[in-house]
Amino acid sequence: MIQTQTTRLSLSIADRARIMERWSLFAALLAVVGIMLGAWTRLVDAGLGCPDWPGCYGFLSVPQSSESIAVANARFPETPVDVAKGWPEMIHRYAAGTLGLVVFGLAAFAVRHRREGLPVKLPLFIAGFIVLQGAFGMWTVTLKLWPQVVALHLLGGFTTLSALTLLTLRLRARHKTPSERNSMPGLSHFRPWLYGGLGLVILQIALGAWTASNYAAVACPELPTCQGEWWPADMDFQHGFDITQHVGPNYLGGQLTADGRVAIHVTHRLGALILLGYFTVLLGLMWRRVRQTGMARHVQLVVLVLAAQITLGIINVAFHIPLSVAVAHNAMGAGLLLSVINLLWRLHEQPQTHAANSQNTTTINREVTA
Repeated sequence: MIQTQTTRLSLSIADRARIMERWSLFAALLAVVGIMLGAWTRLVDAGLGCPDWPGCYGFLSVPQSSESIAVANARFPETPVDVAKGWPEMIHRYAAGTLGLVVFGLAAFAVRHRREGLPVKLPLFIAGFIVLQGAFGMWTVTLKLWPQVVALHLLGGFTTLSALTLLTLRLRARHKTPSERNSMPGLSHFRPWLYGGLGLVILQIALGAWTASNYAAVACPELPTCQGEWWPADMDFQHGFDITQHVGPNYLGGQLTADGRVAIHVTHRLGALILLGYFTVLLGLMWRRVRQTGMARHVQLVVLVLAAQITLGIINVAFHIPLSVAVAHNAMGAGLLLSVINLLWRLHEQPQTHAANSQNTTTINREVTA
């Protein structure tokens, strides 16, 4: 009798973990949608489609009737209603609000069942971060697209997505059997190099956010040169990367000098080349060790996503930032970040021995040096 009750209890706990995992995965997918909607809103110049927050001209949705538009224009005479730009902004807000509700639900579920071993700290962190992300969304509007705030808001979206992905992986690992893990000892020597790669991905995403918030994507209209030069002589790095700059009252379309935007764009290109070279070497070395194992598909995933992201970046410049390609470039940036996080997670699942670590660390250092 006691054994039967214990079995039922353990099954109940496992079921709750699976429920939480599904909702966490759903929230991560919503975060991807939010990132894509944010890119769409920015690319169609609808960041100030609604001049107030969280509503739109004081309404819950974009005013459309002649009476509502008249009221809205009276409230905000300096920014007349543009329905075509109001809807992208409000759709983005609706998606963000839905994500917030799901995240708060996850946090409440985790706290309620904390005695059953469900993770609590990470869901609470994500819930708190969502509040901060909402504040950045508000400041994006109230500070009229101040580039520092816009860039931090974009990075906040990627941070939220990463945290939700980690939560999903942690919950999924709870009900994995040892046979379901990709057991391959002796891979820990790749971890520091992969963490370095993760740092480069984050830095490149930050450069992309700064490029987008300063409207620098179109500063170099051709490849592989920029405005006919391999290294434009007039690039203004001082102003291009002045994070203390004060702009206003409205940054829609950007106020940075052309030379400053060129400096940002060229730096983003260089970052992409460094990232490509680093991962080409690292993943090549990893592939030699894992190509006959279950880890191979996780390495292949990073390769495919990185190749797709570089290709989308080239298409963006070659065809002058097509809307669909630019949105996909943002989404693939998130995909690259998550694929690297996933690979790191798989490495942390591997059993390790001290002797193997010592020997393999020496081997990888020699290989990379060579």
